[in-house]
Amino acid sequence: MSDFETVAVTEVPEGALILDVREDFEWVEGHAAGAVHIPLGLLPERFEELDMDTDTYVICRTGGRSAQAAAWLTGMGFSAFNVAGGTDAWLEGKLPMEAENGQEPTVR
Repeated sequence: MSDFETVAVTEVPEGALILDVREDFEWVEGHAAGAVHIPLGLLPERFEELDMDTDTYVICRTGGRSAQAAAWLTGMGFSAFNVAGGTDAWLEGKLPMEAENGQEPTVR
């Protein structure tokens, strides 16, 4: 596994490419506004959907899956950052969120 940086949710630049690697059922209930969704298990099949020339901030629920994804992406030549605390921290920080189910965004 390759080296990658871990950043706090407050360090994610506005307008950054945020990659959410959680499962579909988690994504539907709430995610960072404007994030791209590729579940961790599908990343090896779909990573070409990402722009290798753009910093990628990887997020999951608490930081474990995103650390795996950030390490893998870094190994593939991407500039990837793990978002510490994940969507739990994102929600707690009152950062912009969206939901695909018509409900108030939540994290579980």
